[in-house]
Amino acid sequence: MTKRNNRPAVLHRRSLKNESRTNLPSLSKARLKELIEQAIVDAYGEEEQVGDFFTMMEEYLALPFRVKVLGVDADVEKVDMTLDGQIVAICHRGKTRQKIPILDLPLPTPAPAGAEWIAAYRHWRRGTW
Repeated sequence: MTKRNNRPAVLHRRSLKNESRTNLPSLSKARLKELIEQAIVDAYGEEEQVGDFFTMMEEYLALPFRVKVLGVDADVEKVDMTLDGQIVAICHRGKTRQKIPILDLPLPTPAPAGAEWIAAYRHWRRGTW
């Protein structure tokens, strides 16, 4: 008989292969760098930098807007930050609410005003700026 492991299962998410499905606005590298520098100008460390991106999204992202998640329409009501420092979109459909990581959120076409902050955050997260 085998011993059962009582630890919770760890699920590993795969990155999107085709990131264009998120419909982020197309910005030049110079504009992305400008947005990143604007967001993190006074931040020390990664935690503060994520918090500053969250503040920019909270301030500039036009809410609510409609998205299609797994083939179902939902409304993005607001952005929030989880205890582990992840920026999430709070999606609402009927009585159901779901948190979706902002980096995985498929945006509508055209993207809502302020979506450039999501693009800048994604670029910063990659560490390629």
